[in-house]
Amino acid sequence: MSTHDLVIRNATVVDGTGAPARVADVAVSGDRITEVGVVDGRGHREIDADGLTVTPGFIDVHTHFDGQATWDPVLAPSSIHGVTSIVMGNCGVGFAPARPTPEHHDWLIGMLEGVEDIPGTALAEGLTWDWESFTDYLDALGRRRYAIDVATQVAHAPLRAYAMGERGADPLEVPTAEELAEMAVQVRAGIEAGALGFTTSRTYIHRTRDGAPLGTRYSSIDELTALVTAMAETGRGVVQLISDAYQSPDVDFTKAEMATMRALVEATGRPLSMTVQQPEPLPDRWREMASWVDECVAAGLPMKTQVSARPIGVLQGLTASLNPLVLCASFQEIARLPLAEQVVALRDPERRARIVAEHAARQIDGMLFEITHGFHKLFPMGDPVDYEPAPETSIAGIAAATGRNPVEVVLDLLVERDGNQLLYMPLFNFAKGNLDDVREMLLAPNSLLGLSDAGAHCGAISDASMTTTALALWTRDRRRDPLPVELMVHHLTQRGAQHVGWFDRGVVAPGHLADLNVIDMATLGAHPPHIVRDLPAGGRRLMQTASGYRHTFKSGVETFVDGEHTGALPGALVRGVQPAPR
Repeated sequence: MSTHDLVIRNATVVDGTGAPARVADVAVSGDRITEVGVVDGRGHREIDADGLTVTPGFIDVHTHFDGQATWDPVLAPSSIHGVTSIVMGNCGVGFAPARPTPEHHDWLIGMLEGVEDIPGTALAEGLTWDWESFTDYLDALGRRRYAIDVATQVAHAPLRAYAMGERGADPLEVPTAEELAEMAVQVRAGIEAGALGFTTSRTYIHRTRDGAPLGTRYSSIDELTALVTAMAETGRGVVQLISDAYQSPDVDFTKAEMATMRALVEATGRPLSMTVQQPEPLPDRWREMASWVDECVAAGLPMKTQVSARPIGVLQGLTASLNPLVLCASFQEIARLPLAEQVVALRDPERRARIVAEHAARQIDGMLFEITHGFHKLFPMGDPVDYEPAPETSIAGIAAATGRNPVEVVLDLLVERDGNQLLYMPLFNFAKGNLDDVREMLLAPNSLLGLSDAGAHCGAISDASMTTTALALWTRDRRRDPLPVELMVHHLTQRGAQHVGWFDRGVVAPGHLADLNVIDMATLGAHPPHIVRDLPAGGRRLMQTASGYRHTFKSGVETFVDGEHTGALPGALVRGVQPAPR
């Protein structure tokens, strides 16, 4: 009778492939799964998982832990939510390559502070800068240990700045032949050293700390093709990008962007995924893009939409980066006071009246108007978090039911819980007041689950818990038309893993990495986010915990028990493609 390091008994195994769930034992020796089925041998440790669900460890292909990974070995909240492997370097932003000067370092910090809402003071204190080239950055990551596995991609914006200097930050500047050749050398070297792909940004939303657009925004097809061709020459690597194609009202612009993406894949043959969300002004554009991707795939082009399992939600409050009052002069007067003093000031009837009047008089447009005036889709955040809230529970709904001005409702809510109450705004993917269209996105054959942005938007977005929502909401809590647990686990594991070239994980099967979650599906859920100040220099970020994760294993080592880190750090940098078990 064989002996294993670990045997998980009587579990409902959802293996990640999309195959039907089945009751089975799972045996582990070392860092690998050795048996799945009826395991006759014993384990040095045994877990009775009767009534529990075993899945592969989750894989998040869209994170922004690029800075945090240089000082934080735990990488929460992702690791708290069943994630055992992450991919960084998305959206064309990152910290390598980096010229070894304070001025260049400050520019990179300003870029990430603006684009991804990561406190610049935390980055300035936390980043170790023990690298210059991208391969140096990989080596720096390789010297560290983590609770999860970490991989990254070559990002376009720092590449331009490294090769072109200040001109690289200007989206209207075109690289010279020599500069483009230098960037191509960096891309190829990065892929050969273990980067998973190349990423870029083509959206107006991404701006530096000073409000400047990223230098990558208008990059020509010639520039992109040269860089991706350098990657393609290695025979591996994926392309990830964000474009305004899903949110621009300019139909000709959208067609041109889609043509650029298709031409890039046709010229290089490398798999490409693009951000696709549903903005309220263009509720059906995502469907057009999904159909277009289906046509491209039918023509033999490896392309995917990268979608979310829930709304992209902006959190608002006195402790967050935003709230509906931020443009009101009478709020700005107190915005920098200690929280307790803000609460007292916002209870003053005279100040409240001024804020209501100032809010009504302020004329703005665009996304800032949506954030500060979109009361029909702004909701009090409760426990457990409801990521598909009913219209009548919105600020507008509460105001209508109680005969109050919506700003008065906001003022009342913001001072609850001693000023710690958060409001939730589904900014994208909630245009019709429900998640029916998100369900359609998840069912699309060429969609890839991503966009958690874990590690970024520290004071406004807490979507690292996307994995928990994907299971709890879609397979258990959805009021109508739930999705099969097998599909959602496949989205969270094998589908993303195979896209980036990881064939050694994402499946519960012999020979695969023993990255495993043991989940109590009855109690699985995400708690409300809260602000913590655990970044370097006391920087703040949103933290979100979960219930239901009884055990998480990374490479056979238990990393979390009931949401608490065991202290184990079995994770490491993953370099490049990982072959399937033989």
